[in-house]
Amino acid sequence: MTVAMRLAAASFAITLAGCGKPDVSHDNVTAQATQAAPAWAPTPVQLRAADGVTVFGTYYNTTRPKALILLFHQAGSSKDEYATIAPRLTAEGYNALAIDQRSGGSLFGRNETAANAPHKPGESEDAGYPAAEADLKAALAWGVQQKLPIILWGSSYSAALVFDVAAQNPGKVKALLAFSPGEYMPDKHFVGHAASALTIPVFVDSAANTDEIEAAKTIADAVPGGRATQYVPAAGVHGSSTLITAKNPRGADANWQAVLAFLKKVAP
Repeated sequence: MTVAMRLAAASFAITLAGCGKPDVSHDNVTAQATQAAPAWAPTPVQLRAADGVTVFGTYYNTTRPKALILLFHQAGSSKDEYATIAPRLTAEGYNALAIDQRSGGSLFGRNETAANAPHKPGESEDAGYPAAEADLKAALAWGVQQKLPIILWGSSYSAALVFDVAAQNPGKVKALLAFSPGEYMPDKHFVGHAASALTIPVFVDSAANTDEIEAAKTIADAVPGGRATQYVPAAGVHGSSTLITAKNPRGADANWQAVLAFLKKVAP
């Protein structure tokens, strides 16, 4: 056998030995990673409030969702308050929409709604808490079009507003979660009045301090029929940040368990 023939035979043997082995080329690994990419890759959305203001949001979706959770941020904040929370929700089977409200700021990231909403030169971009309710209502209107059960989720001042939005829209909201709610509006009976009209399950959370716990209890007690669950964390911080490990390293995991238990009860 010539040298050329021996080389050809060796090459053929190597080819046979390689049959049946997985292709671990860079391109194949990339393709596998793409196929395994999480369903909750965020998608930018824009909504239109009733007064014409453009509301910017991020939509996280999964396959076969159990419900749609509308996520509203705290004062000085933005939709990025939910950058780590929304993916956890979608991993549990819930679609989620986080919006920038016109009352907010750059606590977690740029608030596009506040930055782009009409305001006079020299005036603050923040339109104030009551004005932001129009943005929550725009999110609800968009949510209704998705044909999924809707759950409202508020953080701090928006945890006050979600009670009024739910009360004004009977039959459209399946449940409500309020993180550090309080009577933050000019009318100091605003939340209690709305809570008293609700006929849906409510989850009320607070930071682990006396003032917030008492404020949460007052609001939870206003919900008729024992439909409100007040969760008092062993370690909790203000608003939805109580679920962010970087903000609440001692309590985030336990607080998540309480939230997920409620969600599994209202939207299994």
